[in-house]
Amino acid sequence: MNNKTAELDPVLHSIGFQIEEVSPSQLTGRLPVTTKCCQPFKVLHGGVSALVAEGLASMGAHMASGFNRVAGISLTINHFRSAAVGDVVLARAVPVHVGRSTQVWEVKLWKQEDPSAPEKKNGPPQTMISESRVTLLCNLPVPDSLKNAGDALKKYATTSRL
Repeated sequence: MNNKTAELDPVLHSIGFQIEEVSPSQLTGRLPVTTKCCQPFKVLHGGVSALVAEGLASMGAHMASGFNRVAGISLTINHFRSAAVGDVVLARAVPVHVGRSTQVWEVKLWKQEDPSAPEKKNGPPQTMISESRVTLLCNLPVPDSLKNAGDALKKYATTSRL
């Protein structure tokens, strides 16, 4: 498993999510779909898609706010297609708005297609699973007891800025 994910988000790690890119302008990762993250019909649980969206957007907003505290206040999600046991879901979170008091992040999940499938004009073939918008309060004070809350993100973050 991915030690980076275990340090950054133990809940995502517990379902098998693997964080790849970490920066204030983009977070990416992947989730091998197993029975651990499926509903009874053996497809990815919609709540897992929401969990991924909230987790990635929160990490991104925390970095983009200069490692100040953030708090999610709204999550909207549209589910388009399903992913079944054995599929791999790719995730990408990017900021839509980074303001002084709020941030809005867009999180898209795609099903990784068979690598032997023909390339599409704009890259590899992918089926979108869901699209989310996460709104967060940002620049909240960090309590003294949690001053090291951003240390793991600082360890793995790339230096790209918004």
